[in-house]
Amino acid sequence: MTAHDVFLRYRPGLIQFVRFGLVGVAGVVVNQVVLICVNVIFRDVVGQTENHVILPIPLTDFNVRNYHAYVVVGFLAANFFNFMLNRYWTFRTGQRAPMWHEYWPFLIVGLAAQAIGLLLMTGLMNTGSPIALPSSVFDNSTGFRTKLYWANLIVIVCVMPINFVLNKLWTFQFARRRHAVAVPGAPAGVDAPAPVATHTSGAAR
Repeated sequence: MTAHDVFLRYRPGLIQFVRFGLVGVAGVVVNQVVLICVNVIFRDVVGQTENHVILPIPLTDFNVRNYHAYVVVGFLAANFFNFMLNRYWTFRTGQRAPMWHEYWPFLIVGLAAQAIGLLLMTGLMNTGSPIALPSSVFDNSTGFRTKLYWANLIVIVCVMPINFVLNKLWTFQFARRRHAVAVPGAPAGVDAPAPVATHTSGAAR
């Protein structure tokens, strides 16, 4: 098998990965903008920093802090944004399942990856962690030196491959195969319409 044959064989998957990456870049912007807005609102209006403790984690020395909540809010906004672009562009096929049938698996995959991301975020933000971002560099003196923003970007880059693989193998393929079996002969390129009720002759019930 020549290099050209290998390229042709894996070309669809490579195209999907590139598209997923481009969507991911757009999602990063959405995620980061939402994160910055929430951080600024809490800092300047509420008067709380990103390290403010929301609640302690029982039986541990760790706490749920504001930045954990900020990251989740940014994730939810970017997750829905990414889903719509991935549904209609990255994983576009001749037949799609109804939107909510695909969104819930996409959200679950995202939440699973985000759980890993929150652990990584804690490590990057906690000054006692071996992977903590250095406070001497990220001293929060300016937006470009804000530790939270850089930690969020690192987390997004790290969890993106997990998202891609799980969404490709499960979210869209599995949901659409189930839909294709349930609704055979659905028109290509559009969601299959709901069945139309028919009435036999006689009075309507």
